[in-house]
Amino acid sequence: MRLPIVLSTAALLALSPHARADAGDDGDAITDIVVAATRVPTPVSQVASSVTLITAADIAAKQAQTLPDALKDVPGLNMVQTGGPGGQAYVFMRGANSNHVKVLVDGIDMGDPGNPNAAFDFGQFLTPDIERVEVLRGPQSGLYGSDAIGGVINIITKAGDGPARLTAGIEGGSFDTFNQNGGVSGATGPLHYAATIAHFRSGATPVTPLDLLAPGEKRNDDGYDNVTASAKLGYDVSDTVDLGLVGRYTKTDLRFTGDDFSTFPSHPAALQSQNDTLQYYTRGTAHVSLLDGRLNQTLGVAYGSVKTSAHTPDSGDTYYVGDRVKVDWQADYAVSAQHTLVVGAEHQRDAIHQPVAADTTLDGGYAELQSTLFENFHDTVSVRYDGNDRFGGKVTYRVAPTYLVAATGTRLKASVGSGFKAPSLSEMFQDYPAFGFFGNPNLKPESSTGYDLGVEQDMAAGRVQVGATWYHIDFTDLITQNANFTSYANIGKAHSQGVEAFVAVRPLETVTVRLDYTYTQAYDDVLNQELLRRPRHKGSVDVRWQATDRLSLDGQVVAVGSFIDGNRDFSIPRLKAPGYATVDLAANYDLSETVTVYGRVTNLLDKDYQNPTGFLRPGRGIFGGVRARL
Repeated sequence: MRLPIVLSTAALLALSPHARADAGDDGDAITDIVVAATRVPTPVSQVASSVTLITAADIAAKQAQTLPDALKDVPGLNMVQTGGPGGQAYVFMRGANSNHVKVLVDGIDMGDPGNPNAAFDFGQFLTPDIERVEVLRGPQSGLYGSDAIGGVINIITKAGDGPARLTAGIEGGSFDTFNQNGGVSGATGPLHYAATIAHFRSGATPVTPLDLLAPGEKRNDDGYDNVTASAKLGYDVSDTVDLGLVGRYTKTDLRFTGDDFSTFPSHPAALQSQNDTLQYYTRGTAHVSLLDGRLNQTLGVAYGSVKTSAHTPDSGDTYYVGDRVKVDWQADYAVSAQHTLVVGAEHQRDAIHQPVAADTTLDGGYAELQSTLFENFHDTVSVRYDGNDRFGGKVTYRVAPTYLVAATGTRLKASVGSGFKAPSLSEMFQDYPAFGFFGNPNLKPESSTGYDLGVEQDMAAGRVQVGATWYHIDFTDLITQNANFTSYANIGKAHSQGVEAFVAVRPLETVTVRLDYTYTQAYDDVLNQELLRRPRHKGSVDVRWQATDRLSLDGQVVAVGSFIDGNRDFSIPRLKAPGYATVDLAANYDLSETVTVYGRVTNLLDKDYQNPTGFLRPGRGIFGGVRARL
């Protein structure tokens, strides 16, 4: 038996006989099983929440090298990155703030306690070891606690199985790019294992817009280096007991152009700055299956540490160091063929060590009932309580029913839920006396309540699928600066609403076409103005063609409408940033069963665009490489 959060997709079906039987009855493929929506493997057809699956095959087809590249076309998301690879990257999901998304990797909570707003930086995450990504939209604190105001992104890395296998890859291309990766995986007796090491390097990415430079000043291109190593081990003690261990190490170095604040407005600095990160994550698990697989219990212990140092020639060095210890227990019990009960408890301690020393603890417990109330009607109800030693208790919930009209192939779904985000340690305790600004230890958590309604329709014997989901989220007690700009206070209030729609077509057995469109309205209800960096319109088209047995092609268009933003130093706090569209093409060709050559062109039309304003995104890039499997 293997754990749903720590193992490959194939292992998910082995966890729950109930889930496996339903998947077979519905004809769902293995890739149509999700974990994040309910914390247990569940067929997508029984999930009411809006969820997008990205598999290892999708990543390989598009040749996405970093997590922002893999997520950029997901509906409901605006991916913002300060320049090229290695630049800070954050997700705005359904109009929520960039720190309102909970990110899990193999069950590890990846939020950074040392970050001023405790957000996860997507820009430092490479893709070679990813098996699948589940993007779950809407408030999810009823199962996941703090941070899940806008949604959850659950990443599952590759696991070992079967005979030993070796993988290796190398690629090069524009912007002085030179990447390598290698891995080993397999199983021997009760031990199954997988390990990956990846090196990403880009040496010359133009990021600073030329019109921001002083006359005659030379632009310094960004350079980035990332080494990531990960491992996943499992040991089957018996048919009913297994142990697991995952670990992840990332070391990055980014050379970038900061800002010279000696004048107002500021301008890009003449000398480069440097930002380094060192990340460690690990989680151990013990799992036992009882009552012929009807009762599964998992105990996990995780540790994460992030150290960030920045060197700015004119401002000196800054350091941020934070870590997290988390103990979690979960039990899921198949009460009957129609009902599964999930209960769990968590204890978490977050600490920041630099630039200040502070810590906080969070204890939570949750319960969920997943039911098939009658044929084709599935419902999930969850409730959770979190107690914090700083702000007290918080109760959240989620209800998510879905119904399939068998006669027409129409699936109706709805959900209502709540979310919260605990104040960061920096917001509570970090002071800036020189500027008369001080942390506020009395902050309350930010909160959200959201609901959505959706419909999906199969047509032409499953060759055409269409769907649309309307959503609305209210945000309260948002943390922002007080009226005197001397501290933080819970005075923000906002709302977002919109529509996510898609059309998926398979005109031929070898061709698939997917179109997604997102409309978002996100407003500050206090200032009565549109929120920053939330484009109203976003659309994408992906066309995948298996041209021959050996050649596969993928073409992708991502279009983002105009949005409100500030300029680079926010001396202009509100301006209208223009929209943009990018075109990417990728080709993979199997020279043999073990060797694949590939190439891609990113930003084919060499579109000049910025998101956020003041930071150029990469122009046209041409890349090629080789992958081997032994």
